[in-house]
Amino acid sequence: MASEQLEEYLEAIYDIGERDGTAKTSSIAKCLNVAPASVTEALRNLSEKGYVNYEPYRGATLTGLGKEMAVRIKRRHRLLEVFLRDVLKIEDDHVHDEACRMEHTLSDETECALCKMLKAPSRCPHGSLIQPCNREVDDCTGCFTGEQEPSEMRDEPLVSVSDLMEGQGGRIAFIRGDKKVVQRLSDLGLTVKTAISLVRKAPLEGPVEIAVRRTKLAIDRAIADNIFVSQAAEKA
Repeated sequence: MASEQLEEYLEAIYDIGERDGTAKTSSIAKCLNVAPASVTEALRNLSEKGYVNYEPYRGATLTGLGKEMAVRIKRRHRLLEVFLRDVLKIEDDHVHDEACRMEHTLSDETECALCKMLKAPSRCPHGSLIQPCNREVDDCTGCFTGEQEPSEMRDEPLVSVSDLMEGQGGRIAFIRGDKKVVQRLSDLGLTVKTAISLVRKAPLEGPVEIAVRRTKLAIDRAIADNIFVSQAAEKA
């Protein structure tokens, strides 16, 4: 299986899994506009490579390795959509297809440069959250100032506070933003390694209420988008 085709399948399984839990063969076939028999063969191939857990007639879910790759592809895709809309002024209706064609050839170096140029956007033109990079850093300050030294890769997935379910929590591992953003959150007691948990989310993209340092705090959804935690099951 060619790398581009592999990535398309992982991306489709990720999207369907986010919605339905398990990606069924028929759903993948519809998403990629291919025959169900082709999907079955591809899923067996992906299972052998360790990217998916596949059960005939039940569907597929991503393994840790598969999800890691799928998240990286989605990040590149959504960064490209922002670039196409905001820099090249491509209409929103066309950015998805253009990004699909470009995402498979984007290098790690170019992805990093793109994120830096766009000032680490939090959402794509269609409103989907953009995952942070997988570098082992606390925030974007070093990258924005050009002082960021090469760092290790983060080996655990992070979850945005805005994506937590009520009662879930963890310790802040990454803050997306520059020095001013980091300082503003620090003034609220929200610093890296601080334990927090989600109390409730208001409907219609309203404020998010979190528990931190034995108190409750309401923050804008846009702020919650840029705070990422590890060990999401841990409560504050």
